[in-house]
Amino acid sequence: MTKARIKDMFETLNHSDDKAFIAYIMAGDGGLDQLPKQIKTLEDAGVDLIEIGIPFSDPAADGPVIQEAGIRALEQDTSLKDILHKLKEIKHDIHVPYVLMTYYNPVFHYGLERFAIDSAEANVSGVIVPDVPLEEEDELKHALKNTEIAIIRLATLTTTDDRLEKIAEDAEGFIYAVTVNGITGSKSGYSQEVFDNLKRIKSKSRVPVCAGFGIASAEAAAALGASCDGVIVGSKIVSYFHNNESEKIKALIPRKTAQHAK
Repeated sequence: MTKARIKDMFETLNHSDDKAFIAYIMAGDGGLDQLPKQIKTLEDAGVDLIEIGIPFSDPAADGPVIQEAGIRALEQDTSLKDILHKLKEIKHDIHVPYVLMTYYNPVFHYGLERFAIDSAEANVSGVIVPDVPLEEEDELKHALKNTEIAIIRLATLTTTDDRLEKIAEDAEGFIYAVTVNGITGSKSGYSQEVFDNLKRIKSKSRVPVCAGFGIASAEAAAALGASCDGVIVGSKIVSYFHNNESEKIKALIPRKTAQHAK
């Protein structure tokens, strides 16, 4: 069960009083044939869950590093269909849960029902679709209802308490807490407002809460992780892979990774 894999991962970490480290990569950056190697590298570094980005021509929430990675992937003719096919091929070799980070356009053009079937067959545990607000989630939710794929919702610094309660009401997998008012990318520090907001989301959520956007060091990951259940690191990891510096990824994880190596 794919939803269960996310739940089991968080429960295992909770038992050891640890926080989830979620790594983002752009599928097809460097060629789709690199995806198995990239996933293996992340597992060996000790990540707990992998967020696999789907390249899209108009990525409204992505900063320059991830935008450029998406362009490189598109130049390699990487498609959602190709990514799901590759994941089907290698799913038995992947030992951590993985979710897709995509925009709605590729999913819509793929076909919602076909997307649901192929994602389930590829062992996808969840989907993050930042341009689908809560009010427009019904079609996607309907398509995924017979799968074990979680729709992972986002909450931001400007999300009101009333709206947050609606987001949290039947949230699945985990809530993605956005730590900046803007796009992805490295950030030098966080205000008290960010930590207060993570605690606010935690107080209303029945599923784990993970912080993402702008996390570029183990120190930042540890600081934010103290107020939630895990952190998501993207731009830094994408840069490391692009610059052939993947050996640096382990140093981003704020714990003794040798004890958690997969």
